[in-house]
Amino acid sequence: MKQEKSIAISVGGVEKVYKLYDKSSDRVREALGLTRKARHKKHYALKGIDMDIHQGECVGIIGTNGSGKSTILKIITGVLSPSAGEVKVNGRISALLELGAGFNMEYNGIENVYLNGMMIGFSEKEIDEKLQDILDFADIGDYVYQPVKTYSSGMFVRLAFAVAINIEPEILIVDEALSVGDVFFQAKCYHKFEEFKEMGKTIVFVSHDLSSISKYCDRVVLLNKGVKLGEGSPKEMIDTYKQVLVGQYELPDNEDHKSLVHDEDIREKASGSGKKKKEKEKEQGINPELLEYGSKKARIEEYWLIDQNGTRTTAVIKGQDYTIRMKVVFEQDCPAPIFAFTIKNIKGTEITGTNTMVEKAFLEPVKAGEVKEISFTQHMNLQGGEYLLSLGVTGYEGDDFTVYHRLYDVLNMTVISDKDAVGFYDPESVVKVV
Repeated sequence: MKQEKSIAISVGGVEKVYKLYDKSSDRVREALGLTRKARHKKHYALKGIDMDIHQGECVGIIGTNGSGKSTILKIITGVLSPSAGEVKVNGRISALLELGAGFNMEYNGIENVYLNGMMIGFSEKEIDEKLQDILDFADIGDYVYQPVKTYSSGMFVRLAFAVAINIEPEILIVDEALSVGDVFFQAKCYHKFEEFKEMGKTIVFVSHDLSSISKYCDRVVLLNKGVKLGEGSPKEMIDTYKQVLVGQYELPDNEDHKSLVHDEDIREKASGSGKKKKEKEKEQGINPELLEYGSKKARIEEYWLIDQNGTRTTAVIKGQDYTIRMKVVFEQDCPAPIFAFTIKNIKGTEITGTNTMVEKAFLEPVKAGEVKEISFTQHMNLQGGEYLLSLGVTGYEGDDFTVYHRLYDVLNMTVISDKDAVGFYDPESVVKVV
């Protein structure tokens, strides 16, 4: 019998409410009891949040700006108190929140290392033993002897992350901080994530980098406007998040806290295909449960893969040319439609893709009733395996980005290979040993 992992973090019914005042005088009058009428409006940063994070899990939290991601992390770490609900934590937490959190700006780097370590509960002797590892990981040289108020954002992150991961936490919480580090330091940090996961540590990770969320997280929680929309696999939540970004996802009202991700009406509406059609499509490599959304001013009516011999297929031989085609019908005038495709692996990580705007291939207005057939031809150098193809028609109407029609994971593409390298792509190296 498989043993269930213990809960590291339990969040139950957590709310965070702020009082908003139109004028500062209203705040004073209310505080002094000079008015019977409430002078404030309630703003819910979080509303009815429930989630359990198990030991050894890497859980990502995603959502638009203002969705409550940072707020829930601050409540978990004890920086903020909830207005309602409770949080239970089982294990020593190390947190990397916003830039400079937990640092005294007047202290130098080494003094701040000791300050942070002691705040978590380490003795001076224990920090002495870890100091060299922290300094080696941060790698900021003699700047450790300078006040941190003189640090760049990159140096801040280096030192803060070095402290966070070297004090042997059982739970690591990271809030978007790595986005300011250089690419080499980010790579080092993500390698540390891998080590932590192998050691059975718990990681809670907030990021706008969806590729990292997809790669490192076992599960993802999606927040929007303080409400939990759902939780599930990285792929499922990222796809839903993208719908939220373009305003194509039905959001709950103030009283409805339930997850909409598994709402059958919404899923049925999104899929747009009947049972008879589904069986036939699956045989052709078409996903019967695809996510479909957009204004439908333009509609992707047909789509297919073609091998270098001009034959429709779902299997492409590595090393050969292939073509992605789609037929788009325009129901209304569109000022300058953009046609696009992306290729993901089965875990949901976006590997590659392009569009007609990037390629400078088509930047013209299209009239209602017109039909366009778009072809993307390229050389197949992906590693052998299974991939998912997504298609889209978008555009700008004034300054607003608009999705006309988007199909997620619409086609399964099998790459056949007799030789694979490391990673996603074959560099097609020419090797000489003399």
